[in-house]
Amino acid sequence: MRSPRLSWFNVVSTFMLLVVVIITLYPFLHMLAVSLSSDVHVMKNTVSFWPKGFNLNMYKLVLGDPQIWTAYKNTIIYTVLGTLISLVVTSTGAYALSRSDMALRKSFMLLIVITMFFSGGMIPTFLVVRSLNLVDTVWGMVLPGAVSTWNLILMRTFFSGIPKELEESGRIDGLNDIGIFIRIIVPLSKASFATIALFYAVGMWNNFIFPLLYLRTPDLFPLQVLLRNLVLAGSASSGDVTGIGGDNQVVEESLKYATIMVSTLPILAIYPFVQKYFVKGAMIGAVKG
Repeated sequence: MRSPRLSWFNVVSTFMLLVVVIITLYPFLHMLAVSLSSDVHVMKNTVSFWPKGFNLNMYKLVLGDPQIWTAYKNTIIYTVLGTLISLVVTSTGAYALSRSDMALRKSFMLLIVITMFFSGGMIPTFLVVRSLNLVDTVWGMVLPGAVSTWNLILMRTFFSGIPKELEESGRIDGLNDIGIFIRIIVPLSKASFATIALFYAVGMWNNFIFPLLYLRTPDLFPLQVLLRNLVLAGSASSGDVTGIGGDNQVVEESLKYATIMVSTLPILAIYPFVQKYFVKGAMIGAVKG
């Protein structure tokens, strides 16, 4: 069995991919190294890829701030609740639009696609949210962006590729439309659901505009707003993050990077568990139908 020949295309492609990987990972590795380095080396600007004077003081400082945990709790609530609501609304809407016997299906699809190119705008959206009394509430964080047009189209395309004979067999067994969706469509669409759930979860976790517009109470702020306050003010908004001990000076850059790492790692940890569903669901949804 002959081994594949090494072509210039493979060499160039591999080199370009390595460059992209390095460019992508460098900021992350640099932030991690700075957050784990001593104040002296950070102030001297001698930290690059590897920590110098390794210590966990910044992480002790960040995790010891009670407002960090409040923001963590809020972010998790918004992410979990928002992802569940978005999955339910998107999947049911996509299933209805995938049915060939749905009345005015093309008209509804056209109206939905138009929103990808023309949106209502920030101010009209805020006025609608305020008129519904959703400002400064949990629902104001999860309902305005509950449906993504792209995710709806992706899931509709996936549902359209499921053989109609399976639905017909379900009707023979006495299932109605809801029963077919729950008992047949959903179990066959785990890859698609995992992909869309990941899209929504990442979007909810990183959401910054909604809390900035719709939240007024600090106890409802997610991590992103707290991180923004930290970046702008150079310290955590609670005032508890002011020092580790008596004479230890807090380097603002290390504190910022430690907070960024704390807020980023949880969502990154999800990727390895859903990677196989993510690739499969995205590819199938893109080529079927």
